[in-house]
Amino acid sequence: MNAEAVRVMVVDDHPMWRDAVARDLAAAGYDVVATAGDGPQAVRRAGAARPDVLVLDLNLPGLPGAAVCKELVADRPELRVLVLSASGEHADVLEAVKSGATGYLLKSASTEELLDAVRRTAAGDPVFTPGLAGLVLGEYRRLAADPAPAAPDEPKAPQLTDRETEVLRLVAKGLSYKQIAERLVISHRTVQNHVQNTLGKLQLHNRVELVRYAIERGLDDA
Repeated sequence: MNAEAVRVMVVDDHPMWRDAVARDLAAAGYDVVATAGDGPQAVRRAGAARPDVLVLDLNLPGLPGAAVCKELVADRPELRVLVLSASGEHADVLEAVKSGATGYLLKSASTEELLDAVRRTAAGDPVFTPGLAGLVLGEYRRLAADPAPAAPDEPKAPQLTDRETEVLRLVAKGLSYKQIAERLVISHRTVQNHVQNTLGKLQLHNRVELVRYAIERGLDDA
């Protein structure tokens, strides 16, 4: 996805930081469609501007960033949210992910790392500051180890083909579509088709949900 085609919104309560991030994104060719300095303003402006990617701070006046994320993603599941926070606290990271964030980057990241994170987030890749990804994987493994009991009338898990399972395993490991295509010696389009078929069978909506599904079933360990 070309930067020019990606609509980005920046939410942060510090004007200088917010303006600097917006300026860096615009200089890299992104279409910065809106900025906001507090939670309620972020919800209103995102609803009007309809960005593809939301770069979001967690510590916001009026409405916490996690609540903003949850509300906006519930309204538009296709929205990609990259949290850009000064906090690396485990509770903050997990709350952000559970609220629908697709990535989490610390503010200590370089401009190059931020631009790369926005690019990958726009492409549907889960993006985390090194070290935080392991925390998220560990949490999902913990939840998977103590699953809720299935209801008697709950349908059986859908059957994936061997190739779909193989692609899903590589997605769970964090590989990009391009890397998966090279690993399996198939085309990028074929990888996309397998992922879309798997999403449909599992009734999931995006790649991040697919990663969660795979992790919960231990496919990233294989």
